[in-house]
Amino acid sequence: MSWIIPILLGWLAGWLVNYLSDVLPITRRFTAPVCLQCGANHSVKAYLLFQRCPNGHQRSSRVWIVQITLTALSLYTYLQPPAKIGYWLGLLLLIYFALVFVIDMEHRLILHPTSIFGSILAFGLGTLSHGLMPTMWGGLAGFLIMLAFYYLGVLFARYRAKRMEAQGLEVDDEESLGAGDVILVTVLGFLVGWPLIWFCIIVSILLGGIISFLLVVWLLLTRRYNTNALMMFIPYGPYFILGAGLIIFFPEFLRTLLPN
Repeated sequence: MSWIIPILLGWLAGWLVNYLSDVLPITRRFTAPVCLQCGANHSVKAYLLFQRCPNGHQRSSRVWIVQITLTALSLYTYLQPPAKIGYWLGLLLLIYFALVFVIDMEHRLILHPTSIFGSILAFGLGTLSHGLMPTMWGGLAGFLIMLAFYYLGVLFARYRAKRMEAQGLEVDDEESLGAGDVILVTVLGFLVGWPLIWFCIIVSILLGGIISFLLVVWLLLTRRYNTNALMMFIPYGPYFILGAGLIIFFPEFLRTLLPN
């Protein structure tokens, strides 16, 4: 019976993340939810019950993925709470992680309000978990490392633009890494502290590389691969979130790779 509480809280967390993911990238405010396909207003009942909009459009599959994933992670966190953080703060961290993950995947945005909230939350949790100085050094290291990667990304974006111009393609304003990624890794540096921020970045980059490789394989198998595929950017925020999530919520993973 004790499992009912984390299951219900996980479901409520999914509602919250889905709502914020629907409205914040569009309005930057807490507004009434609308259909993302036609802009029709959802009633509160229809929205909470995942019903179609007044024009008949279904909600995206993301809604159910978020609901099920957060419910499962809430239960897992209840059974295996992070050391020194506990279930309640762990659930709050899961909500932040999920919100950043979804918005960056769908819009390639890391919003300033989520960064401010994440900074306060991560600094507090980091100080609670490993003390003030490791927290501050972790944030500084994350900022400097990602700042270097950011400028490398600027150089690559310029190279990409020249290649697209040479092929007669329209040049867009895509970035391999944005300022939001620099801020996000600074936040995660507060959270995991020094020196784990190094490990977090490495794991995140490896995850991004593996997913990118699988994407190329899929494009080859479906015969959709072309030379322009090498010029595609992927949002890296979700991989940084996954890297930090593995460290915080799955410490056995960390102990396996870093036994000492």
